[in-house]
Amino acid sequence: MKSENSPSSTAPAGRSFRLVCPACRIPQVEELLRVQGYEFEPEPFSPWCRRLLVEPRPLGASLAAFFGYIYIQDRSSMLPPLALAPAEGAAVLDMCASPGSKTGFLAQLVGPGGFVLGNEPSRARLATLRANLHACNWPHAATCSYEGQALPLTPGSWDWILLDPPCSGWGTVEKNPQVLTLWQGDKVKTLVGLQQMLLAHAARLLRPGGRLVYSTCTTNDEENEAQVRYAEEVLGLRRLPLSPFDGFVWENRPGGEGTLRVDGEKSGAQGFYVALFTRDASRSDAYDETAEDGARAAADWRASGRPFARERLRGPCFDPDLLPPGDVMLFGDQLRLVPPQADVIPAACRWQGGLLGRIGKRGFVPAPRLRLYLPGAAGDVPPGDAALVLENTDDITALLNGQSRRTGLAGTEAALWWRNLPLGRVALKQGRVLAAFG
Repeated sequence: MKSENSPSSTAPAGRSFRLVCPACRIPQVEELLRVQGYEFEPEPFSPWCRRLLVEPRPLGASLAAFFGYIYIQDRSSMLPPLALAPAEGAAVLDMCASPGSKTGFLAQLVGPGGFVLGNEPSRARLATLRANLHACNWPHAATCSYEGQALPLTPGSWDWILLDPPCSGWGTVEKNPQVLTLWQGDKVKTLVGLQQMLLAHAARLLRPGGRLVYSTCTTNDEENEAQVRYAEEVLGLRRLPLSPFDGFVWENRPGGEGTLRVDGEKSGAQGFYVALFTRDASRSDAYDETAEDGARAAADWRASGRPFARERLRGPCFDPDLLPPGDVMLFGDQLRLVPPQADVIPAACRWQGGLLGRIGKRGFVPAPRLRLYLPGAAGDVPPGDAALVLENTDDITALLNGQSRRTGLAGTEAALWWRNLPLGRVALKQGRVLAAFG
């Protein structure tokens, strides 16, 4: 990482990001960005979203990005979670989740009292999904890995589902010119067939009266408006009209009434398509709910872990009183959060909750990146006994680049803060701090 005094440059057109923090932390996160030379403006469609104006170095190299306080995301990609608009405290299924852009936004929208299950078929991409959710401090977002059309979940058990399936990606042609030649002919037909299977399973999992968003980053009618017709005419879903979001220019095509198609070039964003559906209760004959059976089966997977008392987590770098609702469970040497809404997951589905830390020789070792649960993180003033408070971002960069620092603090760990913004846990050895963020 470079120092604060690097030269400025204008940000690329359309480069946007989300703030990943409680609302009370927004001013501090924005100040951290400004201190490093970044300038930005609010996006008009969400209070969490910003557009870059000046980018002195790649935004991904900023301290705000490193500590999970921002998430870089195309502005069009932010629309599906906003279109689904899950209620605070809701349980949401994201059927095709990696790298976690939309999954994380859903976790932000439902809040710490909610639950998000992100499914990613690819084991390699699953690791990326988990890493991104962990860096952003979303322990109430869990993950699993199945082919989306074969997710072993209880029919009719989800009120909120996001389906952003594999697509031809024609809307990303400006960044990925090869997509127009890669995805043609029979290859597109294969994608269309997969999308229909995923839609059919999503419809099966949706509770009557629930909401389902279908979205793609392609401009191909066959993967967009034609799939809306399939959902209505074959699957019996009903389209719910979406109101246009501010800050975009929209295209209108036959059959797309009530759906949103982003004009990527005029919007300074990817081309994108978003449709919203519901399932009427009158069609429940084909989708009998088995919530009671699902809840009973869910108790089976709990048997693979052991309950762990929250109070045993308390220490210089972890305040268990700040954790979201749910059970703390020990799986092997790993402690994970199991939110109450996870009971919707049946025993047949193998999944993983958010990592809190591990049990070592000296007891609980918090995950270094869990900044939200540092003692004092709910307020503006860090506690002084076991906190390393740095005023200059260059000092933080030096730690991340491998330099150690004498602190005068006792013990084996300390909470790292930038001014009044919590960053994470660091190790201490004879009073010297060693920053190790995996």
